[in-house]
Amino acid sequence: MKQVVQNYKSGELAVLDVPVPGCKPGGVLVRTAYSLISTGTELMKVSEAGMSMLGKARSRPDQVAKVMQSVATNGVPATYRKVMGKLDSYTPLGYSLCGVVEQVGAGIDDVKVGDLVACAGNEHALHAELNWVPKNLYTPVPDGLAPRHAAFGTVGSIAMQGVRQGEPQLGEVALVIGLGLIGQLVVQLLTAAGVRVVGADPDPTRCELAERLGAAACGDPASPAVEAAVAELTDGHGVDQVFLAAGGGSNQPVELAARLARDRGRVVDIGKCRLDLPWNAYYEKELDVRFSRSYGPGRYDPAYELEGRDYPIGYVRWTERRNLACFLDLLARGSVDVEPLVSHVADFDDAVETYQSLKDGDLKAVAVLFRYPEQAEEQGESAAPEVSVPEVRRSGKASDSARTAKTPVRLAFVGAGNYATSMLLPHLARRDGVELSTVVTTTALSAANAQRKFGFAEATTDLDAVLGDKSIDAVFVVTRHSSHAELTRRALLAGKTVFVEKPLALTEDELAGVLAAVEESGNDRLQVGFNRRFAPLLQEARKRFGARTGPASLRYLVNAGKLQHGSWYLQQGAEGSRFAGEGGHFIDTASWLLDADPVSVYATAAPGNEDLQVVLRYPDGSTATISYVTTGAAGFPKETLDLIADGKVLRLDDFVRASVYSDGTVGRKQWVSSRLPKARDKGQNAELAAFIKAVRTGGPMPVPLESLVATTSATLAVQAGLAGGAPVTLARAR
Repeated sequence: MKQVVQNYKSGELAVLDVPVPGCKPGGVLVRTAYSLISTGTELMKVSEAGMSMLGKARSRPDQVAKVMQSVATNGVPATYRKVMGKLDSYTPLGYSLCGVVEQVGAGIDDVKVGDLVACAGNEHALHAELNWVPKNLYTPVPDGLAPRHAAFGTVGSIAMQGVRQGEPQLGEVALVIGLGLIGQLVVQLLTAAGVRVVGADPDPTRCELAERLGAAACGDPASPAVEAAVAELTDGHGVDQVFLAAGGGSNQPVELAARLARDRGRVVDIGKCRLDLPWNAYYEKELDVRFSRSYGPGRYDPAYELEGRDYPIGYVRWTERRNLACFLDLLARGSVDVEPLVSHVADFDDAVETYQSLKDGDLKAVAVLFRYPEQAEEQGESAAPEVSVPEVRRSGKASDSARTAKTPVRLAFVGAGNYATSMLLPHLARRDGVELSTVVTTTALSAANAQRKFGFAEATTDLDAVLGDKSIDAVFVVTRHSSHAELTRRALLAGKTVFVEKPLALTEDELAGVLAAVEESGNDRLQVGFNRRFAPLLQEARKRFGARTGPASLRYLVNAGKLQHGSWYLQQGAEGSRFAGEGGHFIDTASWLLDADPVSVYATAAPGNEDLQVVLRYPDGSTATISYVTTGAAGFPKETLDLIADGKVLRLDDFVRASVYSDGTVGRKQWVSSRLPKARDKGQNAELAAFIKAVRTGGPMPVPLESLVATTSATLAVQAGLAGGAPVTLARAR
C-alpha cells in the first residue's frame, strides 16, 4: 500500500510503498476514502523538517533537554546514534480521515466490514491507503453524510473541545483570533450554540468566509474594526470568551485577548501560539486562561486510546470518541457546513506536489483533502510460599534450528522499535556473514524504516509467513514486553533459533508456556537479551578478580530514574511492572559474577514507592543486593556495582570505569581500567557475536537455558516477595 511520509532530518516528502498494517484485536482496518490535511499543524511540521539542525533544536527545546539527559546517562556516541536514528526515519503525516471498514479485529462488535467510519489520531488516521484504528478513535458515519465531509471529524473535534473549554452560554459574545481551519469551525460551533462571534485575522478572504459562515463581524486584528465590533456587541463590556486559534511567534493574539475580554472573561488556547501573558492586563481583569487538549478527554491516555477503556459518561460526558460522533451529527443535520472550507481536492498520488504547493504559498487554502482510489472489493473478516523454578525438559526431537556451519545466517526481526534500531541492528547490519532477511511489525511505517536503514530484503506485517519461511535461521523478538513469551513460544515451535529481548516472560504461566514449547518441539535454541555479562569492561574485571574460595557480597545500585509521562513502561496492567521488565538484567549479571543461580529472593519497598531493595541468596552463602531506585539524582551514574570476597573488591562504574583491589602476600594490588572507553559498552555487540556464532555452528547457546529460566523465575519472584512480605524460596538452582 502507499503512505505519505516525511524524513525529519532531510525534510524529504514521499509517497512510500509500505506493508499493509495488521488488523490487531480491539480495532478495525480501514481503507481510506478521503483524508484531510491540517494546513496548520501539518504544515508547521513540514516547515520544521526543512530547518537546519540548529533551527530544529531552537524550535523544540523540550527535545533538546531530553537529549542532554540521555548524554549524561548513556554517553555521547549512544545518544548520537539514538537521536540520528530517530531523525533519519520516515515519519507519518495526517490525523483525520473517513474510510470503509475492511477488516474487523477481535473484540469489536459496533461496526462491520463495509461500514463507513470517521477516524482520528496522528498514529492511526494517517495519509495512507489502509490504517488500523483502535475502537475509541473511530465512529460510524451517519447515513447521508458525504465521506469528504466526514473526513473533517478530527479537526472538528479539536474545535469542539476548544469551544467546550470556553463554556459558552446563549446570548454571549466570543472573539475568535485566527480564522484558519480550526478558527472557522470554532466560529460555526459557537454560532450553532447561540453565541455571537467576532473574528480576527489579517487575511481578508478568511474574514469574509467567517462572516458567510455566521460571524457577526470580522477584521484585521491590527485595525480598529475588531475593537469597534466588540464594543458595539457587548455595550463596551468586552467579550465573554476569547478563543486563540492562531499560530506563529507573535504575542499579539494574547495581548488582543486581554484588551477585548470582559472582567473575569475566559481565554482558551486551542492553537500553538506564543503565550507571554502581560501580567498586569490579565491580573487586573482576573482573566481565566484555559488550555484545550486536542480532541478531548482520552487524548494521550494509552488505556483509553489503545486499550479501548472508555470513561464512564456520568463522570466524563465528552470524550474523544463522543466529540467525534457529536461533530459528525452536527454535520449530518446541517448545523455545521464544511464544504465552503474545502479549497482544494487532490489525488492521493499527488500528495508530495500538494504539500510543496502549500509550503511555497502557491496553493492558498483553508482545507485540502486527499481523494483515494476507488474502493477495492470487500474482503472477509478475517503469593509467596515456595515458588518453583520450572524444570527445563526437552522431548529429544531433533531441532530444526540446529545447523552445521553455513553462511550467511539469515535473520528476521519481529519489532523495530527504538532499542532494536539503536542497540541491535546497527551491529548486525555491518557484521559479515549475516543477512537481514525480513522485518515484521504491526505498523507499516516502522517496518519500511527498518528496511530502508538496515537493508532488510523484505518488510511485512505477516508474522505467519516469516515463521513458515524455512530459509530463516533465527528470529529476534524485540516487541513490547507483553508479547515476548507468546512470540517466543511460536518461533520455537516453528523450529527457529530465538533471540528475545528481556523479559522472557511476565508471569509464571507465560514462562511455563515457553518451556512447554521447548519440550514439545525439542528446540531449546533460545537466548534472552541479558547483555551486561558480555560487556568487555566487566569481562576483564571479572578475569582480574579471579577465582574465589569463600562467599561473596555483591551490591548493585541501579539509578533507574523517573519515566517520562506517556511511556509505555507505565502500562503495568498490560506490560508488567518496571522491574519485571528490566530487572532480569541485574539478576543475570549478579548470578554470572557469582557463578550460580539464586535459591531465594527477598524484596521490600516503601508503600507507594517504586524504589525496590532485592536481596538474592546463593547456594554457597553469597548474597547480592540490588537497589533499584527511581528517586535518585539524574546526574548520578545509572549503574554501579561492588563485588567483595576473599579480601578482594571489584568495582564497576556505569560501564565506563572498572577497578579491582586485592590484599596479596607482598602488598596491596590494584587494577584500574587503563582508559575511559569511547562509549558505555554494555555488551550488546559481543552478545550478538556469540549468538550468531551459535546459530552458524550449531554449538551451545551463549547462556544455558537453565540459567535463563532461573533468572526469569527470580525476577518474577520479586513481585511475589513484595506481596507476601517474606523471602521466596526458589525450588531449583543450578
